[in-house]
Amino acid sequence: MGAGAVSDTLRVRWLGRTDYDDALELQHRLHEGTGSWLLLLEHPHTYTMGVRAKREHVLVDPADVGARLVWTDRGGDVTYHGPGQLVAYPIVDVPVEPDSTPRYVHRLEQVLIETLAEFQLAAFALDGYPGVWVDAAAPRKIAAIGVKLTRGRSLHGIALNVTTDLGMFGHIVPCGIPDKPVTSMAAEGVRVSVEDVARVFARRFAVTFGLEARSAGVDWPVAQPASSESATSPVERRLQRAGVSLGEAVPFHARKPAWVRPRVRHGSEVLELKRLVGQLSLVTVCEEAGCPNLSECWKDGTATFMINGERCTRACTFCLVDTSHPLPLDPGEPDRVAAAVAALDLEFAVVTAVARDDLADGGAEAFARTIRAIKLARPTTRVEVLIPDFKGSAAALDTVLEAGPDVLNHNLETVLRLQRAVRPSAHYARSLAVLSRAQRAGFVTKSGLMVGLGESFDELREAMGDLAAAGVSILTVGQYLRPTQWHAPVARYWHPEEFDMIRDYATELGFRFVEASPLARSSYHAKRGSDAAQVLAERA
Repeated sequence: MGAGAVSDTLRVRWLGRTDYDDALELQHRLHEGTGSWLLLLEHPHTYTMGVRAKREHVLVDPADVGARLVWTDRGGDVTYHGPGQLVAYPIVDVPVEPDSTPRYVHRLEQVLIETLAEFQLAAFALDGYPGVWVDAAAPRKIAAIGVKLTRGRSLHGIALNVTTDLGMFGHIVPCGIPDKPVTSMAAEGVRVSVEDVARVFARRFAVTFGLEARSAGVDWPVAQPASSESATSPVERRLQRAGVSLGEAVPFHARKPAWVRPRVRHGSEVLELKRLVGQLSLVTVCEEAGCPNLSECWKDGTATFMINGERCTRACTFCLVDTSHPLPLDPGEPDRVAAAVAALDLEFAVVTAVARDDLADGGAEAFARTIRAIKLARPTTRVEVLIPDFKGSAAALDTVLEAGPDVLNHNLETVLRLQRAVRPSAHYARSLAVLSRAQRAGFVTKSGLMVGLGESFDELREAMGDLAAAGVSILTVGQYLRPTQWHAPVARYWHPEEFDMIRDYATELGFRFVEASPLARSSYHAKRGSDAAQVLAERA
């Protein structure tokens, strides 16, 4: 593609601090799809080895300096990724030609050179040494490039040192070049943030590759609003930093619109299920999270069982579940959940859990035991699990998947810009990677979003597009309702007609089932969603 007229859209994502494994999973997922993407991020301390890397170029045990070592399929030798360094992973179409890789590398070098020029730093490409350098008299490498082209699509990318700790390069032979030092923008006298450099790089990349940058979902830091909207709690301060106008929020005691006031009717079915849950000493998220659909679901004999205790190790600003030091796991809980499923004669059971970051596996084995117990007690019951992110542990996710859930659900919850404000212990890219890994393993995947926290329609579209790109089949979108005055305020109530628009847009994106309504929650109409996804999969 030439650098002339715009012929495609570049979807830009600033992901902030992202584990290397999660970034790699997203790259491969997007590489399989279509369209142009630019992932911008920072990694924790990581040394990566390219296909031509020599192990002797790693001079210390990475663990001794607080880093990890990862072998990857990009070109080049060993390099370092860490805080203060802009990492950019473009996923774009590249013409398949005999010299396509060097031509692509040269274009990336040009983007870097133009980016640095905007910060009054002269840089150049050095023949025989991929990357970008400063000071021709005594060349110092300021940016590394390591790429791979597969089926006409790009993987991996660049690493530009902005405020990077250059001491971390002293533990390796950077890029396998022993006689040329490494530098950073800060070391060259240019003091800027990684985010500022990322903005410029994204713009220059779009121009060079003839793309139109679309970054509605980019989580750039937002200036704090005027002090007249002063925050009174940590929750409000985080929202304020994310650009949410507290002055326009819905007062906590304001009457809700009619379309978000559920009709509560506790009939005999509800009372019987409540009795059984209490008798078996079980916990339901329906009660713990104050779900507005409790009456409707329980009347139909459906409940979402919450395992691993009732105390969560995280403090998401939207959730009513108790946050405190958790108790030890109850080894009899999986069997009691299975007994309840059998007693209720459920065709479809939903199992979720609090986050248990205190456990080595994040509670994954308890999920697996519960799935197996249900399948043993009632073999025809289909099981949906709504899991936490397990801190991105692929092994923990595998533990759950090996037990054979019928649907793997993990909620993204909100748009990219509001992630740190709403779910500070989670991560947007990590959640997408969890869903992508499960879909790659052959499982039906599902996710949910809330509206009313301060997001725009464009940002919501971007989030739904990211979930679709991750291979998610089932989507739920519902109105956020503030549980207490200590939780995040409601920015606004979305109208039912807007939920119709959300459903139409999500359907166009290719989701097999979309539940979008003011009172939709993650497990609402779960069986219906699973049925629809299964029917469409069989037709495909």
